[in-house]
Amino acid sequence: MISKWFELKDIAVKSRKKGLSINHIERNLGIPRSTLSNWFNGIELSQEQKNRLNSNRKNALVQARKKAAIWHKEQKKERLREAENQALKTIENINVNDKKLLELMLAILYMGEGTKRKIETAMGSSNPLILKFFLTTLKILYKIDPKKIRCQLSLRADQNPDKIKHFWAKELNLSLANFRHVNLDKRTIGSKTYPQYKGVCYLSCGNVAIQRKLTYLSEIFCTKIIKNYSGT
Repeated sequence: MISKWFELKDIAVKSRKKGLSINHIERNLGIPRSTLSNWFNGIELSQEQKNRLNSNRKNALVQARKKAAIWHKEQKKERLREAENQALKTIENINVNDKKLLELMLAILYMGEGTKRKIETAMGSSNPLILKFFLTTLKILYKIDPKKIRCQLSLRADQNPDKIKHFWAKELNLSLANFRHVNLDKRTIGSKTYPQYKGVCYLSCGNVAIQRKLTYLSEIFCTKIIKNYSGT
Protein backbone atom coordinates (compact mmCIF):
# COMPACT_ATOMS: atom_id res chain seq x y z
CA MET A 1 0.00 0.00 0.00
CA ILE A 2 1.42 3.36 -1.05
CA SER A 3 1.75 5.89 1.76
CA LYS A 4 -0.45 8.97 1.44
CA TRP A 5 2.73 11.02 1.89
CA PHE A 6 4.57 9.22 -0.92
CA GLU A 7 4.26 12.15 -3.32
CA LEU A 8 6.31 14.20 -0.85
CA LYS A 9 9.08 11.64 -0.58
CA ASP A 10 11.37 13.27 -3.19
CA ILE A 11 11.06 16.66 -1.50
CA ALA A 12 11.73 15.11 1.90
CA VAL A 13 14.77 13.14 0.69
CA LYS A 14 16.25 16.18 -1.08
CA SER A 15 15.75 18.24 2.06
CA ARG A 16 17.52 15.61 4.13
CA LYS A 17 20.42 15.43 1.69
CA LYS A 18 20.79 19.19 2.07
CA GLY A 19 21.42 18.55 5.75
CA LEU A 20 18.06 19.62 7.16
CA SER A 21 16.99 17.97 10.40
CA ILE A 22 14.19 15.44 10.65
CA ASN A 23 12.38 17.78 13.03
CA HIS A 24 12.49 20.57 10.46
CA ILE A 25 11.23 18.35 7.64
CA GLU A 26 8.54 16.79 9.83
CA ARG A 27 7.30 20.21 10.90
CA ASN A 28 7.29 21.72 7.39
CA LEU A 29 5.85 18.79 5.45
CA GLY A 30 3.66 17.22 8.14
CA ILE A 31 5.05 13.74 7.53
CA PRO A 32 5.26 11.36 10.53
CA ARG A 33 8.74 10.83 11.94
CA SER A 34 8.48 7.05 11.54
CA THR A 35 7.88 7.48 7.78
CA LEU A 36 10.75 9.95 7.43
CA SER A 37 13.12 7.68 9.37
CA ASN A 38 12.34 4.84 6.97
CA TRP A 39 12.89 7.05 3.90
CA PHE A 40 16.14 8.48 5.22
CA ASN A 41 17.63 5.11 6.12
CA GLY A 42 20.93 4.85 4.32
CA ILE A 43 21.34 8.55 3.52
CA GLU A 44 24.84 9.63 4.52
CA LEU A 45 25.43 13.21 5.59
CA SER A 46 28.74 14.99 5.26
CA GLN A 47 30.66 15.94 8.37
CA GLU A 48 29.86 19.56 7.68
CA GLN A 49 26.13 18.76 7.53
CA LYS A 50 26.38 16.74 10.76
CA ASN A 51 28.14 19.63 12.46
CA ARG A 52 25.47 22.03 11.26
CA LEU A 53 22.72 19.73 12.53
CA ASN A 54 24.40 19.44 15.93
CA SER A 55 24.76 23.21 16.07
CA ASN A 56 21.09 23.67 15.16
CA ARG A 57 20.04 21.16 17.83
CA LYS A 58 22.00 23.04 20.48
CA ASN A 59 20.56 26.36 19.40
CA ALA A 60 17.06 24.90 19.37
CA LEU A 61 17.60 23.50 22.87
CA VAL A 62 18.76 26.89 24.12
CA GLN A 63 15.73 28.61 22.60
CA ALA A 64 13.41 25.95 24.00
CA ARG A 65 14.85 26.46 27.48
CA LYS A 66 14.42 30.22 27.19
CA LYS A 67 10.79 29.78 26.13
CA ALA A 68 10.22 27.32 28.97
CA ALA A 69 11.73 29.76 31.48
CA ILE A 70 9.47 32.55 30.22
CA TRP A 71 6.43 30.25 30.41
CA HIS A 72 7.25 29.15 33.96
CA LYS A 73 7.82 32.78 34.98
CA GLU A 74 4.43 33.81 33.62
CA GLN A 75 2.77 30.84 35.29
CA LYS A 76 4.36 31.83 38.60
CA LYS A 77 3.11 35.40 38.19
CA GLU A 78 -0.38 34.09 37.54
CA ARG A 79 -0.25 31.86 40.65
CA LEU A 80 0.98 34.79 42.74
CA ARG A 81 -1.83 37.00 41.43
CA GLU A 82 -4.36 34.32 42.31
CA ALA A 83 -2.89 33.93 45.80
CA GLU A 84 -3.04 37.70 46.32
CA ASN A 85 -6.67 37.84 45.16
CA GLN A 86 -7.61 35.04 47.55
CA ALA A 87 -5.83 36.85 50.40
CA LEU A 88 -7.67 40.09 49.61
CA LYS A 89 -11.02 38.29 49.67
CA THR A 90 -10.18 36.86 53.10
CA ILE A 91 -9.11 40.27 54.43
CA GLU A 92 -12.40 41.79 53.23
CA ASN A 93 -14.23 39.60 55.76
CA ILE A 94 -11.99 40.56 58.69
CA ASN A 95 -12.67 43.53 60.95
CA VAL A 96 -9.20 45.04 61.35
CA ASN A 97 -10.60 47.48 63.92
CA ASP A 98 -11.45 44.65 66.32
CA LYS A 99 -8.85 45.05 69.09
CA LYS A 100 -9.41 41.55 70.46
CA LEU A 101 -8.61 40.10 67.05
CA LEU A 102 -5.65 42.45 66.74
CA GLU A 103 -4.27 41.30 70.09
CA LEU A 104 -4.72 37.66 69.10
CA MET A 105 -2.80 38.29 65.87
CA LEU A 106 -0.02 39.94 67.87
CA ALA A 107 0.05 37.00 70.27
CA ILE A 108 0.44 34.48 67.46
CA LEU A 109 3.20 36.57 65.92
CA TYR A 110 4.89 36.90 69.29
CA MET A 111 4.77 33.13 69.74
CA GLY A 112 7.01 32.79 66.69
CA GLU A 113 9.10 35.95 66.73
CA GLY A 114 8.99 37.41 70.24
CA THR A 115 11.48 37.14 73.09
CA LYS A 116 10.42 34.69 75.84
CA ARG A 117 13.49 34.06 77.98
CA LYS A 118 14.22 37.64 78.99
CA ILE A 119 12.02 39.57 81.39
CA GLU A 120 10.73 42.00 78.79
CA THR A 121 8.42 42.33 75.81
CA ALA A 122 10.70 42.36 72.78
CA MET A 123 10.90 41.19 69.21
CA GLY A 124 13.72 40.92 66.69
CA SER A 125 13.51 40.59 62.92
CA SER A 126 15.23 41.50 59.67
CA ASN A 127 11.81 42.21 58.15
CA PRO A 128 10.69 45.84 58.65
CA LEU A 129 7.02 44.93 58.09
CA ILE A 130 7.00 42.58 61.10
CA LEU A 131 8.51 45.23 63.36
CA LYS A 132 6.17 47.93 62.05
CA PHE A 133 3.23 45.70 62.95
CA PHE A 134 4.74 45.04 66.38
CA LEU A 135 5.16 48.77 67.06
CA THR A 136 1.72 49.64 65.74
CA THR A 137 -0.06 47.07 67.87
CA LEU A 138 1.90 48.00 71.01
CA LYS A 139 0.79 51.59 70.52
CA ILE A 140 -2.87 50.75 69.76
CA LEU A 141 -3.41 48.04 72.37
CA TYR A 142 -1.17 49.09 75.25
CA LYS A 143 -0.57 52.81 74.62
CA ILE A 144 3.20 52.29 74.51
CA ASP A 145 5.05 55.53 73.81
CA PRO A 146 7.42 55.02 70.82
CA LYS A 147 9.99 57.19 72.60
CA LYS A 148 10.31 54.47 75.25
CA ILE A 149 11.11 51.73 72.72
CA ARG A 150 14.70 50.52 72.99
CA CYS A 151 16.34 49.40 69.76
CA GLN A 152 19.34 47.14 69.31
CA LEU A 153 20.99 46.08 66.07
CA SER A 154 22.78 42.85 65.29
CA LEU A 155 24.92 43.35 62.19
CA ARG A 156 27.52 41.60 60.12
CA ALA A 157 31.13 42.73 60.41
CA ASP A 158 31.26 44.70 57.14
CA GLN A 159 28.07 46.72 57.76
CA ASN A 160 28.13 50.41 58.66
CA PRO A 161 26.34 50.86 62.03
CA ASP A 162 25.44 54.52 61.47
CA LYS A 163 24.05 53.86 58.01
CA ILE A 164 21.99 50.90 59.23
CA LYS A 165 20.70 52.91 62.20
CA HIS A 166 19.39 55.56 59.83
CA PHE A 167 17.75 52.87 57.70
CA TRP A 168 15.84 51.32 60.61
CA ALA A 169 14.99 54.69 62.17
CA LYS A 170 13.39 55.78 58.90
CA GLU A 171 11.62 52.47 58.30
CA LEU A 172 10.16 52.31 61.81
CA ASN A 173 9.57 56.05 62.17
CA LEU A 174 11.69 56.16 65.32
CA SER A 175 14.32 58.59 66.53
CA LEU A 176 18.01 57.72 66.42
CA ALA A 177 17.92 58.24 70.17
CA ASN A 178 15.93 54.98 70.43
CA PHE A 179 18.95 53.02 69.22
CA ARG A 180 21.20 52.02 72.10
CA HIS A 181 23.49 49.14 71.14
CA VAL A 182 25.01 47.65 68.00
CA ASN A 183 26.52 44.17 67.98
CA LEU A 184 28.88 43.20 65.16
CA ASP A 185 29.25 39.51 64.44
CA LYS A 186 33.00 38.86 64.29
CA ARG A 187 32.33 35.44 62.79
CA THR A 188 31.37 37.18 59.53
CA ILE A 189 34.69 38.98 59.12
CA GLY A 190 35.95 38.46 55.56
CA SER A 191 32.57 37.57 54.05
CA LYS A 192 30.58 40.07 52.00
CA THR A 193 27.05 41.05 52.97
CA TYR A 194 24.29 41.41 50.39
CA PRO A 195 23.28 45.09 50.00
CA GLN A 196 19.60 44.36 50.72
CA TYR A 197 20.37 42.78 54.09
CA LYS A 198 20.05 45.36 56.87
CA GLY A 199 20.82 43.17 59.83
CA VAL A 200 18.42 42.24 62.63
CA CYS A 201 16.69 44.93 64.64
CA TYR A 202 15.47 44.14 68.16
CA LEU A 203 12.72 46.24 69.72
CA SER A 204 11.93 46.20 73.42
CA CYS A 205 9.32 48.06 75.47
CA GLY A 206 10.51 46.54 78.77
CA ASN A 207 6.97 45.70 79.94
CA VAL A 208 7.02 42.03 80.92
CA ALA A 209 3.26 42.00 81.67
CA ILE A 210 2.55 42.29 77.94
CA GLN A 211 4.85 39.38 77.18
CA ARG A 212 3.12 37.20 79.76
CA LYS A 213 -0.34 37.97 78.44
CA LEU A 214 0.65 37.40 74.80
CA THR A 215 2.34 34.10 75.69
CA TYR A 216 -0.70 32.76 77.53
CA LEU A 217 -3.08 34.08 74.88
CA SER A 218 -1.27 32.33 72.02
CA GLU A 219 -0.86 29.05 73.92
CA ILE A 220 -4.48 28.92 75.10
CA PHE A 221 -5.82 29.82 71.66
CA CYS A 222 -3.70 27.24 69.82
CA THR A 223 -4.62 24.54 72.35
CA LYS A 224 -8.30 25.37 72.00
CA ILE A 225 -8.19 25.20 68.20
CA ILE A 226 -6.38 21.85 68.30
CA LYS A 227 -8.93 20.38 70.71
CA ASN A 228 -11.90 21.72 68.76
CA TYR A 229 -10.72 20.28 65.46
CA SER A 230 -8.87 17.16 66.61
CA GLY A 231 -11.88 15.00 65.75
CA THR A 232 -12.36 16.32 62.20
